[in-house]
Amino acid sequence: VLTFAVTAIEVSIIVSMMLHGENNPTLARESVFSTVMIISTGVVGTCLTLGGWRHRKQAIVRQGTSAYLAVLIALTVMTLVLPTYTQTTDPGTFSAGQLGFVSVLSVLLYASFVFAQTVRHRDDFVQEQAHDVSMRTALHESLSVGVLLLVSGLIGIVMLAEQVAAGVEDTLVAYQVTQADSIVGAMIAGLVLMPEAISAVRASLNNELQRGLNVAMGSACATIGLTIPAVAAASLLTGRGLTLGLPAADAVLLALALFICSVSFSTERTTFLTGMVHIVVFFTYVFLIFVP
Repeated sequence: VLTFAVTAIEVSIIVSMMLHGENNPTLARESVFSTVMIISTGVVGTCLTLGGWRHRKQAIVRQGTSAYLAVLIALTVMTLVLPTYTQTTDPGTFSAGQLGFVSVLSVLLYASFVFAQTVRHRDDFVQEQAHDVSMRTALHESLSVGVLLLVSGLIGIVMLAEQVAAGVEDTLVAYQVTQADSIVGAMIAGLVLMPEAISAVRASLNNELQRGLNVAMGSACATIGLTIPAVAAASLLTGRGLTLGLPAADAVLLALALFICSVSFSTERTTFLTGMVHIVVFFTYVFLIFVP
């Protein structure tokens, strides 16, 4: 529920920002790229570092993390890397047919992943020692109150984020900041991901690392699998331009982030050192936003 809520927030903010003022073809790309980088390096790194420091070594379910990575790699390459190399339109863009085709495939892949995670291969994403605790906790939660609070919070976050992002974008443009879209995209991603980041870190500190990774990596997959198709539909309906292909430097950072994720999750145990590798890449990403 939290993942779908966060994705809905991000879609609404990006679409409203796309329609705000002049055509802004790269905002969606920067927001999605920032989300993937913040999660795969910042959030995952914090979970591994703090959890590893408190518990020395933490267990993960390798089948589950491998599934997350496979879906995430496929989605990121199709939507953020492939547009740079297509020949039908300008570099970095898809034609209308290509955009629709990739959007359908993204939704199909994400839907297949959700089915596998929640129905067909549910045990691959749950730690055995945490299963009973999670079930007992879920039984004591009030669903109606939770949904009400969630909806109220979503409305407030959307209104706040839209106002803040629009104001920041106008200010950066007025001062002719060259990286305005990157900064605004990172700000949108950071504001929207805050609840999931907190939830993931708390799970890691409670020695439920797999649950934390489920929250974090699930959000990254949902961001691309659902946000890109929604933004693509808005672009096709309104006629606004949409540039998805990443510049070379960002593509290298993305490849590095996905590679260290695959290395970190290749075994069934993680330590704080594993997390520090992710943190270093995250700081590099943040630094290059302001000093490209």
